[in-house]
This record gives sequence, structure tokens and C-alpha cells, in this order.
Amino acid sequence: MSDPRDYKHDLSSDQKPVDESTARPYLSVQFACCGVYQRIYRDRDGQSYHGRCPKCGKPVRFAVGQGGTDSRFFIVR
Repeated sequence: MSDPRDYKHDLSSDQKPVDESTARPYLSVQFACCGVYQRIYRDRDGQSYHGRCPKCGKPVRFAVGQGGTDSRFFIVR
């Protein structure tokens, strides 16, 4: 006997494909001041990443330019 609560749902059809051209790049930032993690997204002009610690509000800015780094994870002290 089957249970009416038993069902299968295909999640693959509910998810939209990720379009790399429209996805906003981000940096992974660990704020040592409060021990929290947050993603910092690149500005729409593509020149920098701006963010704040979600607990204390400490501002952070990362510039985009030549001679930079390929690193995507940073610790802000």
C-alpha cells in the first residue's frame, strides 16, 4: 500500500541554469574583527569590490586592476 505522502519531485527542472555572463563575481571575506564570513560582490562598473562587516560595520574595499591577485578568499583584520 502506498503512502500519499510519498512522492518524487524533479528538482533539476526547477533550477535555472547559471549564465556565466550575468553572474556577479564575488570575493569570500572572513572578518577577523567579529569572526564572520561574507561574500563581497564586485561593483557594476567592475572597478572594485565594496563591503562591510555584517556585525560591526567595518568597511572594506578591494580594487580591481593589473598586478592584482588570483586569490578569491581574504581575511580582513
